[in-house]
Amino acid sequence: MPESMLLVAAAGVVAGALAVGVVVLLRRFAVQSKELGTDAERATYQTLHLASSAAKHLRGDMSTADAARAARHLRAMLGADTLALVMSGGPAAADGDEALLPTAERLAEESVGSARPHVERRLASPSGETDAAAAPILAGGEVVGAVVAFAPRVRAGLVRATGEVADWVAAQVELGELDASRAALAELEVRALRAQISPHFIYNSLNAIASFINTDPAKARDLVLEFADFTRYSFRRAGDFTTVAEELRSIDSYLKLERARFGDRLRVTLQVAPEVLSTVIPFLSMQPLVENAVRHGLEAKEGGGRITITAQDAGAFAEITVEDDGVGIDPERLAEVLAGGPPGEHVGLRNVDARLRQVYGDEHGLVVETNVGAGTLVRMRVPKSQPGRAAASVDVATRGEPDGRLVP
Repeated sequence: MPESMLLVAAAGVVAGALAVGVVVLLRRFAVQSKELGTDAERATYQTLHLASSAAKHLRGDMSTADAARAARHLRAMLGADTLALVMSGGPAAADGDEALLPTAERLAEESVGSARPHVERRLASPSGETDAAAAPILAGGEVVGAVVAFAPRVRAGLVRATGEVADWVAAQVELGELDASRAALAELEVRALRAQISPHFIYNSLNAIASFINTDPAKARDLVLEFADFTRYSFRRAGDFTTVAEELRSIDSYLKLERARFGDRLRVTLQVAPEVLSTVIPFLSMQPLVENAVRHGLEAKEGGGRITITAQDAGAFAEITVEDDGVGIDPERLAEVLAGGPPGEHVGLRNVDARLRQVYGDEHGLVVETNVGAGTLVRMRVPKSQPGRAAASVDVATRGEPDGRLVP
């Protein structure tokens, strides 16, 4: 066969292979487009995706970087040439032509002042004339900023869309403020628990330590170390979460100080599954339950009693119970306490219940079984896996552990 014929044949094979490849690619694109749905469905998905991407920046501390990232997603939502996000007393950011940012700040000020949308046409810009629509952001009944969209022609549709986006931004800002309020409330609740470390308990502990100084100096020294560990943990400043193991160490110190006072009247049983020791739990969520059992369950009972602390593996959850055979609580009184009744006894119980519900949802509130003269059992159930939550470590001086340490 002549060489020219071979070249023609090879070219035909290559052309055929390319044609097949193009057909395959077009078919794959058609299938993928079909999977994404109609044009309207694809547009809805894209809008929701952009809204979700912007939300996390609008709910943050609204730094300049957050504002810039949010503006980028909002610009894509509106299809504007340039979009500026101007927050009162905060950062202003523009995505697109940043030279328009001073103009955006002026338009935002006018929109904020009137609390109404504002439109201006034929504004000068480095790339030529442009129109702009500004809509105020009203959060909590107050104007907190404005969204400003720039386009060659601003029509009624873009003005309405800018207003809707401004309303959506306001909702995200309010949610961010709510998250910040919840975090502040959680910190206040932890401070309240710390404040509940009774002066009576401190006085009794120091009194018990003093009573052993002459008769048993070694025991007095150990109790001083336990007191130091307990107070260091209770008043630590780092982290809203801890682990079951760390909380048990604090409980161990607390109970040793109480045993120095109660003697054999206070008996403790501990049953802990090793696999739950690393479970992350809210800081000071177990210790107040044990303190409640001692102060309100056993202290008023003649002859003292027993506290049983268990931490068990329950599938995806860790189930923790604190039970005492003390004087118990009237169920109606308990319901009032957990419902947020007047301050008084068992405030620690209510505080722990409220924080568990806040962190994990209402289904994870405390479960309490009790009656007058029948003792009390308090149960908490927390997820073993909690992505994004880390327990802060506590530096405790290393020292030899006496026999009978509660933590396995």
